Amino acid sequence: MRKLFYVFLIVGALTYSSCTLPQMIKAAKDQKMAVSPNPLEVHKDTVNFDMSGNLPVKMLKKGTVYTINTFYKYGENELALEPVSLKAEDYPNSATEEPKVSKSQMFAYKDAYRVGTVEIEGVAAKGTKSKTTPRMPVATGIITTSKLVQNSYFAAFAEHGYNNQEELIPVIIPDFIFERGKSVLRNSEIKADKGKQLDAYIAAKNVTRTVTITGTHSPEGAERINKKLSEERAAAIEKFYRAEMKKYDYQQKADEIKFILKPINDDWTEFKNALAAYEGITADQKSEYMNIINAGGTFEDQEKQMKKLKTYNKVFKDVYPGLRTAKTEILTIKIKKTDDEISVLAKKITKGEAGQDALSFEELMYAATLTPSVEEKAAIYEAATKYGSNWNAHNNLGAAYLQMAINNPSQAADLTKKAAAQLEIAAKLRETPEVHANLASIALYQGNPYKAYSHATKALRGANNEVTRGVNGVKGASEIYMANYSAAVSSTSSATDTDVNLFNKGLAQLLNKDNSNSASSFAEATRKNSNFAIAYYGAAVAAARSGNGDAVVSNLTSAVKIDSSLKEKALTDLEFAKFSATETFRNALK
Repeated sequence: MRKLFYVFLIVGALTYSSCTLPQMIKAAKDQKMAVSPNPLEVHKDTVNFDMSGNLPVKMLKKGTVYTINTFYKYGENELALEPVSLKAEDYPNSATEEPKVSKSQMFAYKDAYRVGTVEIEGVAAKGTKSKTTPRMPVATGIITTSKLVQNSYFAAFAEHGYNNQEELIPVIIPDFIFERGKSVLRNSEIKADKGKQLDAYIAAKNVTRTVTITGTHSPEGAERINKKLSEERAAAIEKFYRAEMKKYDYQQKADEIKFILKPINDDWTEFKNALAAYEGITADQKSEYMNIINAGGTFEDQEKQMKKLKTYNKVFKDVYPGLRTAKTEILTIKIKKTDDEISVLAKKITKGEAGQDALSFEELMYAATLTPSVEEKAAIYEAATKYGSNWNAHNNLGAAYLQMAINNPSQAADLTKKAAAQLEIAAKLRETPEVHANLASIALYQGNPYKAYSHATKALRGANNEVTRGVNGVKGASEIYMANYSAAVSSTSSATDTDVNLFNKGLAQLLNKDNSNSASSFAEATRKNSNFAIAYYGAAVAAARSGNGDAVVSNLTSAVKIDSSLKEKALTDLEFAKFSATETFRNALK
């Protein structure tokens, strides 16, 4: 009897198990599973989606486990995702309530995954026994609109530091000294070194803008009482200057020179300066004079008080004569090389036909701006790097290589390596907005939008308007890669209005759910570049999201006319799922 009882238990258990699992599999047909988003979407090189739903009431049986296996099937291949297991013991109310299922899934995106399906299967298990449901598709995938982002590059050149405008430089002639109470320019002064210097300057016929002559007097009464003495001393120098111009045949050039006469009366400034430099009396004795001046009062009363000082006669003899002067300051135009001369010398330097002394560093840096050829710019900047440790020379050489890479995509790999080497040197010498702007572009070339974003952010700190607008394009593209779409809208809106930046602006707006403005930005990009196929494609996507079938067809027609490879992409692009079956859509892609 005991053996018979054991056999009964075993047979009963097997019978229960064999009945339970098929019942669960049968019930699983009524399970409700949904995927969001559906179709799947790729953002930031990752596909994320949520799977949720309910199992039927009474489906989970005591002692069983129900596992939902999820797969992403593409072509003949599939990607197994993380399973979800539901134990009956965890759902004590499953006999009256539907057990809820919730699972977040993710996988790294590959281009091979673009066309595929999310499938699930259920596995009911009890002990070592299990049964599996048929595969069930629950979502299609993948919308890849975020992958349309176009890299934006910007070459930031630093200032050359050369002033190519007219510059005035002062020529200071030593003071002409006059006799006490007189304004006659003595012959001894004319024959002295100061007179010879002024004569030599006038004889050279330097281009002169102004001659400012300041006449002064010493403090004592005989000088001060003659109110016109300072003015007459200044006029005496002007008279001599004009006579010299006539002697050297200036003709009409004399009329181009403006004479400014500045007579100074009753002013202690020159006296205080002269007294400070005078070594004939002590500091305490000098303070006696300064105390009188600082106490205020009329000029005449102050001078009378000074006469009572013990050192007055010494000061009168040694200091006062130097105050009876006319000071001459001439503003002449700085002699500079012409642009043509600078260009010729720069080319000679790059070819080794002239030494570094042929041009200053600033002149050589300026020479690079005079040629439209990026290759010639690079040669000049390379020569400039040999003038010493100048960050702007290395930055600009790196920027030139970067610009060459932008112009010649097939050579970009080699050129960006050369650019990076120069920019690393520049960064070690000085981290500037221009250096970081260029490093941002290099990082984007290297496929690292996060590093590009970091450099772009640093570049915007203190950058001028040109660099700000240029680097905002790089930053905006990086932010789209990073799936920070609202920030990308802001960055691209402040970027230089190139076709690429306008397209990325439209894409960022589209991904930020702003279909209307995205359509406007895509249209602006095509106006900027009528052969920009991907911009028409973007406009078609924006139209599809807005339900505008006519705009979808017209923009796709323009896109595939320029780039036929977009036909296949459009035919499998889930953005156009609602329109792909229409005849007009098919005709647009023929």
